Amino acid sequence: MTAQSYLTELFSLEGRVALVTGGSSGIGRGITGALARAGARVVVVARREEELAAIVAELTVDGCQAAWVSGDLSTRDGVRAAADEASAVFGEPDILVNSAGINLRPPMGELTDEEWDTTLALNLEAPYLLGQRFGPGMAERGFGRIIHISSQQAHRAFVQSGAYGVSKGALESLARSQAEAWSPYGVTCNTLVPGFVMTPLNQRLSADPDRVAALAARTLVGRNGLAEDFAGAAVFLASRASAYVTGQSVFVDGGFSVH
Repeated sequence: MTAQSYLTELFSLEGRVALVTGGSSGIGRGITGALARAGARVVVVARREEELAAIVAELTVDGCQAAWVSGDLSTRDGVRAAADEASAVFGEPDILVNSAGINLRPPMGELTDEEWDTTLALNLEAPYLLGQRFGPGMAERGFGRIIHISSQQAHRAFVQSGAYGVSKGALESLARSQAEAWSPYGVTCNTLVPGFVMTPLNQRLSADPDRVAALAARTLVGRNGLAEDFAGAAVFLASRASAYVTGQSVFVDGGFSVH
């Protein structure tokens, strides 16, 4: 066996179908590109059609198979409609990546019921509903990968964690519950935990150069994260190579969490 064939057997996503929510920007966009270039047929679900069309056009030029669905994941009906539309493109997904999220973090004492509901609906309920929609089918087929994008706020409170931290902590618990349910049937469920990444979701912090520099100094590698830093971890968790890794929170944070 050549090195190339060995690596292909471990990590190739040829023949797989992936659905990535929030896959048109930030970390989700980086993961979308990685899965597509590793061979998966990828359907990207997000709201903004212009961004969706841009990432799909970029991947198509690179010879990848990709499509997009514009959907509202903040309501149950919206999630179900987007799931049905997405699965009609290339078929039922083998890989589900939940990267769509909202980052509303007012001081806890000022948090409104609406902000709480909106945060939990998009950051927790949508991943739950998509898991319920696709997890059993993955288990029936004997292969599946569910990957959630979590946050440092799932593990520690800082920068006004509020409802956002609650939603991400619950998301990691959801991954463990999904792993318990479906891992005996070949479906692994894990979360990726970023450090501070320069994405639109973190626009408020990104606009403060002193805070950005302080966050970079807290890492062990000396810089803040980029979307492309998640490519290798995402392909690993989506591939055959991760068959014995499930229910885990995998930190991709430049050492932020241990410094």
